[in-house]
Amino acid sequence: MSFQQGLSGLNGASKQLETIGNNIANANTVGFKSAVTQFADVYANSLSGTSGLGTAGIGTRVSQVAQSFSQGNVTASNNALDMAINGGGFFRLTNNGAVSYARNGQFQLDKNGYIVSPSGGHLTGFGVDSQGQVASGSATDLQITTADLPPKQTTKIEGQLNLDSRVSPLAAASFDSTDPTTYHNGTSATVFDSQGNPHVVQTYYVKTAANTWSVFATCSTATIPAAAVATVTFTNAGVINTVVPSPAAIALTLPATNGAANFTVNLDLTGTTQFGSTFSVNSLVQDGYASGRLSGFNIGSDGIITGRYTNGKTSTLGQVVLANFRNPNGLQPLGNNQWAETAGSGEALVGVPDSGSLGLIQASATEDSNVDMTAELVNMITAQRVFQANAQTIKTQDQILQTLVNLR
Repeated sequence: MSFQQGLSGLNGASKQLETIGNNIANANTVGFKSAVTQFADVYANSLSGTSGLGTAGIGTRVSQVAQSFSQGNVTASNNALDMAINGGGFFRLTNNGAVSYARNGQFQLDKNGYIVSPSGGHLTGFGVDSQGQVASGSATDLQITTADLPPKQTTKIEGQLNLDSRVSPLAAASFDSTDPTTYHNGTSATVFDSQGNPHVVQTYYVKTAANTWSVFATCSTATIPAAAVATVTFTNAGVINTVVPSPAAIALTLPATNGAANFTVNLDLTGTTQFGSTFSVNSLVQDGYASGRLSGFNIGSDGIITGRYTNGKTSTLGQVVLANFRNPNGLQPLGNNQWAETAGSGEALVGVPDSGSLGLIQASATEDSNVDMTAELVNMITAQRVFQANAQTIKTQDQILQTLVNLR
């Protein structure tokens, strides 16, 4: 017996206690991954090549402090930008060009609209092109734009109506929107010009003969020709036979003071019927909208960030990417819940959530530390006993040496 074995045991137990203490200290750290101290025995080399044959080892050493990247519990939060990874992968962050990786999904917007971590790293992902589609390719810093959603000019109105076949045709088609006796029924739809200004278009339906109807249109904020915009005929079964002209076009001429361009809205009456029941509007939709301001956003499980606007519309703002490694234990811990890529970890495998080995994203949630407090406390007791036992071997060796010194 020598002091070396005991000293190595003390050093190993001390390192194990440090690891356990660090785990316990980070039990409430979001995204923290616990570690375990791994040991290897030590034998002295011999010129004869017979070391270890009937000889005692010279102690232990710490082979590595390995982190456990097992999944932590997911806890809901009130922050729309909080994200938890359910499965494999890391968030990819940049800070002045330096790339790091994290499981801590506590994010906020900075003054420039970038999504940032508590330590100031920019979350990366894919931006969108001019058409609002995700532009996959190289991951860039994600920035939430607060610009207004541009308006969209109306190009068509789709209406599904039922015109009452029981009404009598009017003798002459002398339509006058102010005289209800010159038409049978009417309805309205709000359309939008190129600047997002709303215009209410009223459409009127006049039965002029059996199975034949004329359609007129008016607008209080634009000029529409007084002539019928379409003539619709029905079969004996009450379904549309012809629409002339096709498509039925409503031309709106705007006042010079409006500033927007004149435009034409096509009226699509596909699905309209002429049955023996009261007039009804079963569906009436148009494809334009006014501009809108960003009111909030959602993050999907696939990482797509969808903006919500005050005009009721949505728009894709970007997509979060994740990264994974063949050997996560090869990553270099940087502190602040971040790791850096090394030769031992392999190159980062970057992709969208739920692809390859990458997990899903759960929005408005964070991943808890995966530290098992019960196990750590038991490990701490064990490490303490190991430390005491190694100290006892040093004490015993000291007593033996003292005995030899006292020999006469």
